[in-house]
Parts: sequence; structure tokens; C-alpha cells
Amino acid sequence: MKAEIVTMTAEHPDRAALERAGEILKKGGLVAFPTETVYGLGGNALDPKASIKIYAAKGRPSDNPLIVHIAEFDRLTEIVTEIPQKAKLLAEKYWPGPLTMILPKAPVVPKETTGGLQSVAVRFPSDRIAQELIKAAGGFVAAPSANTSGRPSPTTAQHVIEDLGDAIDMIIDGGQVGIGLESTIVDFTEEIPVVLRPGYISLEMLRETLGEVRMDRGLLITDSKVRPKAPGMKYRHYAPKADLSIVEGPTEAVVAAINGYASDAEQAGRQVGIIATDETMEQYPKGIVKSIGSRAEEETIAHHLYEVLREFDRCQVSAIYSEAFYTPRMGQAIMNRLLKAAGHKVIKVSQD
Repeated sequence: MKAEIVTMTAEHPDRAALERAGEILKKGGLVAFPTETVYGLGGNALDPKASIKIYAAKGRPSDNPLIVHIAEFDRLTEIVTEIPQKAKLLAEKYWPGPLTMILPKAPVVPKETTGGLQSVAVRFPSDRIAQELIKAAGGFVAAPSANTSGRPSPTTAQHVIEDLGDAIDMIIDGGQVGIGLESTIVDFTEEIPVVLRPGYISLEMLRETLGEVRMDRGLLITDSKVRPKAPGMKYRHYAPKADLSIVEGPTEAVVAAINGYASDAEQAGRQVGIIATDETMEQYPKGIVKSIGSRAEEETIAHHLYEVLREFDRCQVSAIYSEAFYTPRMGQAIMNRLLKAAGHKVIKVSQD
């Protein structure tokens, strides 16, 4: 089947199309829609068959939990058995917004949605189109990113069409998303809140509100045998088709190393892709060079990451070399995604 594509803006939502999309979800169908982070692939969170369809459409492992999206905080008590005080504090500050919280699930939430866990990941997006769709669908929409599993997440409707246009019922085109990286995930099923996925809301921001918060050790480990408690923890994600390597070290040494790889590739009759910034782009004379944004405005790097990875797929390069982006606030989230896309392949270089 070909997905129906409808276009709207947050300022001028198409009420009729949203009601139609809500009915599709209520009947067990799948609808892709924009959020402030990335495009989501929505299904009825309380319908186990719909969750199974999401996994099938994405080619996603069924032990990789889905996030349940809500549009009214008061309805959270319908799908969780407990809301710790610290979770309430965080919700007051960052909901609606790019924050997902893991809480003990109520029996109404099927294990097909939670990846077999007794906890459920919940988010209240700030995007108006997302909110209106969730309400039209009955209030609870399970929605991972709307891409083929393992591929870079979609930040435009065109990305969704490329990956899932023949596998789902409807795609709501709300334009390019704002943030470009998935939500921060915080686990409240342990005594000390644990960050399972970094995002726009940084560890420092969380600690300002909650006090003690720790990072999950599994963020540094690929393909752990432990069942993942949140999306993006266990499997390779966000990957372009070409092999991606991150080159890490002083800027001058990184530029020199990448130029060496590009020169070697050219002599061998191959073309490489280079992920640079506005500040360094002109220093790469060979290869296909794309700026991911400016280090002075780190939000631009997050915003363009997945888009640039997808652009290199269309260029059909033999390999991709990227600078590292340990920027002050969002660097943790950016590097989390980039390392997963590269399969944690890092080349460390020094000034010598």
C-alpha cells in the first residue's frame, strides 16, 4: 500500500485530516507524524497488534521498547501505577517537551508496547500537530522514530517516505522538525534517576532540577546482552550505508588526518564523505564535504546530523569521516548518536 500524505503546519492544522488519522490509529493502523524531536511512527499504544505492526514496519527487534506519547498530563495515571515526586518535578519543568520518563506500567499497557518490560516509557511532545493527533487517536500513541530500524532518524516527511512510504497508512507532513535528536530518556524505576539516552535536556539541566542523577553505564556499551529499558540502548542505530569513522583529537590534527584518508581514497579511485563544520569546511580540498553546522551554535549540529548522514547515502560514498563534536551543552547527545552510527569506530589522532 502507498501511504496517504497530508500536509499541514502547527499554525494551521488540518482538522479533517487529523480526525481521519485518529480513526486510522483507533482501528490499528499506522500514522507517521512530526514532533519537535524527530518524526514518529504512531500506533495505538494500548493495542498489542498495533505495536507488533510498528515493529514489523520498521524491522525493529521486539525487545526494543516503544515510547507512549500523551497529550494531557492528567491521563498519565491511566497508564502508570506510580509517579514519583521527582518525576512530577521534571514533568512540571520540561513537559510538554523533549523528555521521556520511564515509570512502572499499568496493566492496560500491553507488553508488546513495552518490549516485555514491567515499565513504560512516556513522553508529552510539545509539537501541536502531535498533540492534536494523539487526542484524536484516544490519548495514547506508541511512536518510535519513523524510519527503517538502524537508519538515521527522519527529520522531514521525505525521509519517512523514503523508508516507510509503502508500509504504513498515512504520513503527516508538518515540515522539518525543530531539534533533530530524539528525546532525553530518564528512568524513574530506580532510587536514583538514571539517564538512559541523552538529548536536548542535558545531564546538567536534569541535576539542576533533581539533584543526584546518573548516566547509565550501558550508554558506553554496544550490543549488550541485557534487555534494553529504552529505545536506542542495545542495537546499532542511526547508521548511514557507508562505513562511518569518527576522527578525534586537536582540530589541526583531525583535519590533516581526514585529508590524508580522502587523498588515499582519491588515488584508489574512490570517493569519501567528510562531515565538517562551518569553521573547518574550507580546509578539506578533497572528498564530498558537508557542513553539519557551527560549533558556536551547537543546536545546528544536532539539527542537521541525521539529514547529513542521509545525504551521504544519496552520494554513494565509499566511506565517511566525521570530526568529533564534544560541544558544551549538547555534545553528549550528539556524540551518543554519532558513536552509534559509527558502531563506536573512533580514530584518535594527536598533534604529533
